Amino acid sequence: MPVGFFEKIFGIGSGAEIKKINPIVQRIEALEDEYRALSDSALKAKTGEFKERLSHGETMDDILPEAYAALREASDRVLGMRPFRVQLIGGIVLHQGRIAEMKTGEGKTLVAILPAYLNALTGEGVHIVTVNDYLARRDSEWMGKVYRYMGLSVGLNVHGLSHEEKKAAYAADITYGTNNEFGFDYLRDNMVIYKEQIVQRSRNFAIVDEVDSILIDEARTPLIISGSGDESTDMYEKADRFVRSLKREVVKSQDSKRPLEEYDADYVVDEKDRNAVLTPRGIKRAEQAFGVENLNDPENTTLLHHINQAIRAHGVMRLDVDYVIKDGQIIIVDEFTGRLMFGRRYSNGLHQAIEAKEGVKVERESKTLATITFQNFFRLYNKLSGMTGTALTEEDEFQHIYKLDVVEIPTNRPVVRIDHPDSVYKTVNGKNAAIIRQIQQCHAKGQPVLVGTISIEKSEQISAALKRVGIPHHVLNAKHHDREAEIVAQAGKLGAVTIATNMAGRGTDIVLGGNPEYMAKAEMRKNGFDEALIAEATGHAETDDEAVLSARAVFAELYKKYKAQTDEEAKKVRKSGGLFILGTERHESRRIDNQLRGRSGRQGDPGESKFYLSLQDDIMRLFGSERVMGIMNALGMPEDEPIEHKMLSKTIENAQKRVEGINFDRRKHVLQYDDVMNKQREVIYSQRKKVLDGEDMKQSITKMLEEAIDRAVEMATAGREAPEEWDFNGILGKFRGVFLNDGDLHFTPDQLDTLDKNSLRAMLVEKAMARYEQQEAENTPELMRELERVVLLRTVDRLWMDHIDAMDDLRQGIGLRAFGQHDPVVAYRLEGYEMFEEMIEEVKYETVRLVLTMRVRREGALQRQQVAKPTREGYNDGGKKISGTVRKEKKPGRNAPCPCGSGKKYKRCCGIDD
Repeated sequence: MPVGFFEKIFGIGSGAEIKKINPIVQRIEALEDEYRALSDSALKAKTGEFKERLSHGETMDDILPEAYAALREASDRVLGMRPFRVQLIGGIVLHQGRIAEMKTGEGKTLVAILPAYLNALTGEGVHIVTVNDYLARRDSEWMGKVYRYMGLSVGLNVHGLSHEEKKAAYAADITYGTNNEFGFDYLRDNMVIYKEQIVQRSRNFAIVDEVDSILIDEARTPLIISGSGDESTDMYEKADRFVRSLKREVVKSQDSKRPLEEYDADYVVDEKDRNAVLTPRGIKRAEQAFGVENLNDPENTTLLHHINQAIRAHGVMRLDVDYVIKDGQIIIVDEFTGRLMFGRRYSNGLHQAIEAKEGVKVERESKTLATITFQNFFRLYNKLSGMTGTALTEEDEFQHIYKLDVVEIPTNRPVVRIDHPDSVYKTVNGKNAAIIRQIQQCHAKGQPVLVGTISIEKSEQISAALKRVGIPHHVLNAKHHDREAEIVAQAGKLGAVTIATNMAGRGTDIVLGGNPEYMAKAEMRKNGFDEALIAEATGHAETDDEAVLSARAVFAELYKKYKAQTDEEAKKVRKSGGLFILGTERHESRRIDNQLRGRSGRQGDPGESKFYLSLQDDIMRLFGSERVMGIMNALGMPEDEPIEHKMLSKTIENAQKRVEGINFDRRKHVLQYDDVMNKQREVIYSQRKKVLDGEDMKQSITKMLEEAIDRAVEMATAGREAPEEWDFNGILGKFRGVFLNDGDLHFTPDQLDTLDKNSLRAMLVEKAMARYEQQEAENTPELMRELERVVLLRTVDRLWMDHIDAMDDLRQGIGLRAFGQHDPVVAYRLEGYEMFEEMIEEVKYETVRLVLTMRVRREGALQRQQVAKPTREGYNDGGKKISGTVRKEKKPGRNAPCPCGSGKKYKRCCGIDD
């Protein structure tokens, strides 16, 4: 029985939520005539009135109906667009800090301006987050006209802005920008030395467009600011040559009951987990090839790491599926959008391993300067909301991770698209033949078809098949993306056939009959207008430039001509059945399938959708029921005959749910680890902020000095009662040249008789304070405060970066704790806390040492020395995308056994000075 049946009886789900919202919508609509009667000046004055009322104790909820009514009227006057009732509902849901699920073509861009305006009235700023610079720029110009009309300022935060431009963008009432830029600016702000260098002012309220893409699909991709690190070694090529000589076995899922010794292979590839592991036979071959006694010894960590990444590059990563080669570089293909991810690199040396595999230049590695996941970044906002066409399938995750409810907003017009049952074939060949037949049928009657594929490889296979039967078509994938918007926009023309990867799932609307805007732009290009002028002429920014105004007039005339043509063509397309969505395979996530379906049937248009599947498709082969294949074989089903049965549909849906569950668990797993780093990050960044805000450092430095002495005294006296047994050389070694000289800790027997820990501590503090006062006298109190501030920030940054690397090393090996019946996350938390405490102690000591020993050159201004030179910015999803790799030549983890064989941990032995 459908869930909707119970929703109607018990009043649960989105329907009940919309019932609660309806009275607010009615109040907004009741004000329509009143606000329509206002003059422009009276309408604009409402902004000042609302701000005044908020300052006198009214809440945003109190003024919401009037504020939305005012902006609704402003939008109509400025843009000629009056938000529909369902858009008002969406705007209320966003203001409440929830997710509005709105179907394609329902006008999400316009919905966002309502809560943005209301929340900006507080003066604390609103961030509207888009997935790319183009949308941020378009929406800030287009919707910005309404905000500016109502007296609010609008900022644009995109890549490549200067410091002053970014600061101005964040100072605006409403700031449009991409998730990347907002996140990177947060990290950069927490690396500055002077408060004036900070660009963000607060994280008050964010409205995230395509919220599922950013908060779910990108959830495992930490933002990383990386800097130049050590040069890559030739170990990647050596490991690659070795792996090419190995025999591999590919299995759907490695059976935990089958020992690795039983495989007739050197390494085993697990398709389901996308992992590769050496067998004992492979380990022996590696030991022979590289001349080592035991590959798993700590000193062979780097070698084992290179081999593991090489077998993963060869066994798991696929050309034209996971990555492409473009201009001699390995470029990652986004698995969710099908787009090329320029500037991003796989982490932990995997990218270098793929470069070695494909014979392109192996790039140098880099060092992580700062990092945060999107999950933890967006949880920094006081209030968060979002919109998308597909969120309900991930409602549990939104609730669990972000505490966000999902409310399904009804469509303005009923959806009349026909969603046909899936056709399932025994083999891929049978499925592909049926796909071509369906395309031929649609093409014959002029019905446009959008063919959705899950990879570049699959899209090119369908293209080759269509060429053989003589059907003209466009291909849109990461290799052929230059005309993406134009191709997608024209996919609704009479008889059009468009093959696309997931790139076609979001963004540009597919208009039946064709998009007159793109047709007008194409003719302008033919007539010699350059791209920059076309962009300005067709943009929404106000201008008095004569060339732009002239081009705008040309565009308007062409648009009018093509609009008449496309309107006529649209009638024919509607008669043919509207846009036909043909899915060639189920995606791992039902959400991606729903996005593809949603390209058809917008705003009440007719349309159809149908998925063609085979039991040999990856998702069915890896996660579906083998029993189904057994039944088909038993019945003697031919490969070109489809079956449509509830059991099959249920099997497919269950397979997708299983994969979604696995991916959710992976994202939760990443978050569990990152939450440990996040708490540490919050401590570091909050302390940095106090320093930047001008907190007097003299008291803090004095306290650090005393704590560093306390620790040294405790270590020197621990377990030793008699002063004669104390480790005075240890104290001297730590503070020699800082405030102690060689003869300072020589005591006579009589002096030792009267010495205790308190008197020793007091003597050391007295000497340290004398040195401190000497430094202050030589440098002046004012310069001393500046020195202390810069030294502390520089020391924190340097040691925090080393700590990020150390925590990464810890995490790489912590999974082995599961074999000892220990929870790896708990172990990571406990050991990470211990490492963080050690880092804090090191910060105190290093800061004190530098403050007491630093000499200032008078002729030059004090400048910050960068610890590492920033290179590119990118992502890392726990083993996937990253900008510049972060791994250096691996030294033992701080908690690993020391390679010297002492039996101690590395941090307690040879690594004590690291």
